[in-house]
Amino acid sequence: MSGTRHRGANGTEVVVVTGASGGVGRATARAFGARGAAVALLARGEHALARAAEEVREAGGRALPLVVDVADAAAVDAAAGRVEEELGPIDVWVNAAFSTVFAPVAEIRPEELRRATEVTYFGFVHGTQAALRRMTPRDRGTIVQVGSALAERSVPLQAVYCGAKHAIQGFTESLRCELLHDRSGVRVTMVQMPGLNTPQFSWVLTRLPRHPRPVAPVYQPEVAARAVLHAADHPERRVYWVGGSTVATLLGQKFAPGLLDRYLARTGYEGQQTDRPVDPSRPVNLWQPPDDTAPDDYGAHGIFDEEAHPRSVQFWISRNRRPLALATATAGAVAAALAGGLRRRAA
Repeated sequence: MSGTRHRGANGTEVVVVTGASGGVGRATARAFGARGAAVALLARGEHALARAAEEVREAGGRALPLVVDVADAAAVDAAAGRVEEELGPIDVWVNAAFSTVFAPVAEIRPEELRRATEVTYFGFVHGTQAALRRMTPRDRGTIVQVGSALAERSVPLQAVYCGAKHAIQGFTESLRCELLHDRSGVRVTMVQMPGLNTPQFSWVLTRLPRHPRPVAPVYQPEVAARAVLHAADHPERRVYWVGGSTVATLLGQKFAPGLLDRYLARTGYEGQQTDRPVDPSRPVNLWQPPDDTAPDDYGAHGIFDEEAHPRSVQFWISRNRRPLALATATAGAVAAALAGGLRRRAA
């Protein structure tokens, strides 16, 4: 199954992307569309969802936009059923939807914590279960969990998001063991992302004094989308790390978590805020989609285009590590042979 795309009976790859109206989900839906897939887009915001579907069609794919709150398990399952009725058997399910709160733990209200967890953690659970109900009987299919470096290393001011991402990782690891036990043809993989230039920082609920921002270095959502497509095509790897900062963070967590605690205590507050004050009239997507109150389409990108990297050298190396290793070994062998020949001539 390594490196093989699954295709439905009509030869078209059928993909479901949650959180498809903005950010990583939107960039991912568009990327699948560009390779001719039939893409079901699940999100709450009707206006942004319609525009995202147009982008999928413009890219060359088929689009089915479905207004769904992923916190509602029955609604997600019903959407999955409709996808199979209209597009065909689901080959790939990408969980990317989330919501969160930027605030110190003491300032987060119980209902906010509950709602953000229902969307971010249970949204992934509901999507995964809906996919499994359809993939398991066919013994094929791939589930891609869009994770974060913060699934393994938490930062201050993002306890809600970090807690949910940690939970998703634990849930996914349990599922992976169960699939292996059952010798299932269904695969699940996780992609741990770096800081990304997505619209979330303009609509997330925040109690910070200044406008929130991703932890630098920042990457464009298309970097994340390319990683998701690669993971969908190569689900044999249990987890993918995207971005040098992700690698550094996770290695730091493994070998020096206490030092990382102190470093983040010193830098984590300033590093997650711009120098602009928070606009009190900004939309908040925790309870309703932002296009309900601000009809502008936010798209895939946030406000950090000027500093966001369009590619990740680290992920390119990771994705091509086998041919690179072979090339390195070959170059080493050639160099050794040349050196041996020169020594013989000198003798």
